[in-house]
Amino acid sequence: MADQTISIQSATAETPLVRLVLMAIAFLFLALFLFLPLVVVVSEAFRNGVGAWFQAILDPDALASIRLTLLVAAISVPLNMVFGVAAAWAIAKFEFRGKAFLITLIDLPFSVSPVISGLVYVLLFGSGSVLGPWLKGWGIEILFAVPGITLATIFVTFPFVARELIPLMQDQGSADEEAALSLGASGWQTFLHVTLPNIRWGLLYGVLLCNARAMGEFGAVSVVSGHIRGLTDTMPLHIEILYNEYNFAAAFAVASLLVGLALVTLVLKTAIERRYAD
Repeated sequence: MADQTISIQSATAETPLVRLVLMAIAFLFLALFLFLPLVVVVSEAFRNGVGAWFQAILDPDALASIRLTLLVAAISVPLNMVFGVAAAWAIAKFEFRGKAFLITLIDLPFSVSPVISGLVYVLLFGSGSVLGPWLKGWGIEILFAVPGITLATIFVTFPFVARELIPLMQDQGSADEEAALSLGASGWQTFLHVTLPNIRWGLLYGVLLCNARAMGEFGAVSVVSGHIRGLTDTMPLHIEILYNEYNFAAAFAVASLLVGLALVTLVLKTAIERRYAD
């Protein structure tokens, strides 16, 4: 048995040269496709100086796009968090008809182009649809307004939280919840004091991914926004407009701010992990 274990370890062990080559390939890939683009964005953003960067950021249209991006993320991320926890809990803890179909529906945004999902909302709420004119008669604007942008963002981001939690909750099983219920805890108490602490890191990771995608979504939002400058342009759409106008410095300035928001999200994630690890 010992000889067999040694043979397995030797078969899976790599020489220092192989490990060095693999690490070099990984770091080279990250440098070319991650770090180098980030360096280019930041360098181009500050090419004309800090004053030009602030001027591009403080432009009224840029400020409007920043506010809209944060608003849409603030609405879509909590809703997707609630849906993700509920869907993961149902799939991991219970057996019911249509379970496989529900999992397929959760994965749907991964296989459908964001542009197609935006077109779906145009068909549902456009002027030629049944719902569009009826909602407009009640003073409710969906397309070319915040509700349409929010719906499109929710659609493309709702799998992230659920997909992080489903395998985690399936691996944990339901023994802890059953023990809590047998001791007299209610369903809500069981969720708050047993289930939620067990999934907090997976939930945090899913929320961070969802937030990053919500702030950076382009395709679906581009279809339903109408590109009304200063009103329905999110930060990615505003960057596209500036770039098409050959205002490269301003485009990279806003892009650097979007990159900064993503980095702040990662820093907050690391800080929270260290806080609870102590």
